[in-house]
Amino acid sequence: MNITFNNRDPVYLQVVRYFKEEIATGKLAAGREIPSRRELAGMLQINPNTAQKAYKEMEEQKLITTEGNSPSRITTDEQILNSIREELIQEAVAVFVQSIKKIELPTDELLRFVKEKYESERAREAQHD
Repeated sequence: MNITFNNRDPVYLQVVRYFKEEIATGKLAAGREIPSRRELAGMLQINPNTAQKAYKEMEEQKLITTEGNSPSRITTDEQILNSIREELIQEAVAVFVQSIKKIELPTDELLRFVKEKYESERAREAQHD
């Protein structure tokens, strides 16, 4: 697990976001067992209460399920899994639009810039893989 925490957001929410990103990219498959709260706290060097809070939040959002004393698992609910990806995309687009709207570019020009940057980044990443 590789998380770099920022100082802006609560750590437990950053952990939740990390799990969402791992689910959205397919690195954490549906139904996969995840580390215990204590294991996660040790791996990320965070307070066990923070790990517990992150797991509680993920359970409330139905990202993970925990039955009895069994290990927590990523949900198998396809609707939730699909919504995670869309949520992350919507958040990124909202931040981007908020930061760029002051420039007042025509939409087609803006989309051209986005497409060029996105394709060049993907090509650059492909070269490093």
